[in-house]
Parts: sequence; C-alpha cells; structure tokens
Amino acid sequence: MREPKIGLALGSGGARGFAHLGVLKVLSEEKIPVHMIAGSSMGALVGCFYAAGQDLEWLYKLSKAFKRKYFLDFTVPKMGLISGKKIKDFIRIFTYGKQLEELSIPVSVVAADIKTGEKVLFTSGPIAEAVRASISIPGIFVPEVIDGRMLVDGGVVDRVPVSVARDMGADIVIGVEVAHFKQDIEIQSIYDVILQSLDILQLEIVKNREFESNVMIRPRVEAFSSQAFTNIEEMISIGEEEARNNLDKICEEIEKWRELNKNEP
Repeated sequence: MREPKIGLALGSGGARGFAHLGVLKVLSEEKIPVHMIAGSSMGALVGCFYAAGQDLEWLYKLSKAFKRKYFLDFTVPKMGLISGKKIKDFIRIFTYGKQLEELSIPVSVVAADIKTGEKVLFTSGPIAEAVRASISIPGIFVPEVIDGRMLVDGGVVDRVPVSVARDMGADIVIGVEVAHFKQDIEIQSIYDVILQSLDILQLEIVKNREFESNVMIRPRVEAFSSQAFTNIEEMISIGEEEARNNLDKICEEIEKWRELNKNEP
C-alpha cells in the first residue's frame, strides 16, 4: 500500500510568512514528508527556497538577518513604489538560478493577472520571475510582466492555495495561514493601508479554505507587522509551536487515509 501524498499550502502574509519556516522545521523533525508545495506570495518564496535545497538551519539564519533594505529599490510611483529588481536578484541567488521544474519538491507558485482577475499558476520556468510576480503586493511593488500578463500578489486571488495543492495530487493538504485580520491596528503608512485592505477582502475566502484543507495551521502572528521584518525569530518560534499543536491532527489524518485506502495496491 502506498503512503499518502502530503501537500503544503503556504499562504501570503508579508513578513509574517517567516512563520512558515517554523512549520517546515517541525514537519521535518517529525519525519512528516512534504511531497508538494503550493505557495502564494511569501509562502511561494519560502516554499521555493526550501525546495531548492536550502538547509532549514541556514534559512533560519538568513531570515533572522533579513532586512527591508535587501528589496527596497524605490521607483517613480506609477504602478508601484518598489521596482522589485533587488528582490528578484535576491531570489535568483538563493534558489541557485534554478527553474521551477528543477526543484527537489514540486512547487506551484500562485500569482494574479491584474487585468483579467485570473489566477495564474507557475510550475515551470525561472523561479525568480514567478516568485517576484507572486509577492507583488498591489500598490507597493511594480507588477511583474510575464508573457504579456501583468501579474500581482497571489494572495489577491488565493491567499492559502489549498485547492492548488489538491490539484497537484495531494491526498492530504496542510494549509498554513499567517495573514490574520486584526482589528484596531495602528495605521501609519501606505503599506499598512494596502495590507490591511487585503486582509479585510480575504476574510471570507480564508474561512472557506479551512474547510477545504485536512489541517489548517494558524500561527498567531497577527500582533506583528506584515511589512516591518522585525521580530522574525519570534514569528518562526510561533510557527513551530502551532505546528506542534497540530501534530496529533496531522497524524490522525494520515492514519484515516491509510485506513480508507488499505485495500489499494
């Protein structure tokens, strides 16, 4: 009898997405395999770094040293404040210039076509371009143009891409949602306005994703800024803690699947 294929759906959430690393570490420590990853925005970035072969301990060190200056290349604000060239180079370097089809774990990167409203999936081609498209928060990053399509943040159309992981062939889908809406936060900048607006727009959609997944892990990182890139170590620890809190449920889902499929060759 074959073992179930486990897919991860890593959601958007800006800097809060570093909590994904904590989830990945716990799954690795507990020998729970990840057979495929679907990622939106920061989830796409973390998923591609991991699937490119970066060691988790090294990713922990990189994330703790991460600063906004690594991607802040301001431009004349016609379609966005940040041109995105620096972050694309950063992604290219730390994914070894690979194509998506060369990753050790299949990854689907989710972006949105700002003209048509369609969800766009990348499963092949340059990782840096696909992830750069997926992290293009509207109004902050200049959209990424690929094959004539103007692409923005995957979280606009699919914040936690559970259905994408399912379509990739996952028997069990573990979703990770890090972009909780928080009321009464202090709005201080255009970043806060845009990101809070996206959180509000996605409220109902995220609730539906929870029903579609087998397990939804929700690291409680809403107290942290999604754009400040501070408190990263704490966010990763919260990701670890919440993954451990869900281990029993994950194991139950695996056993349930085995029981239902025990007569399959």
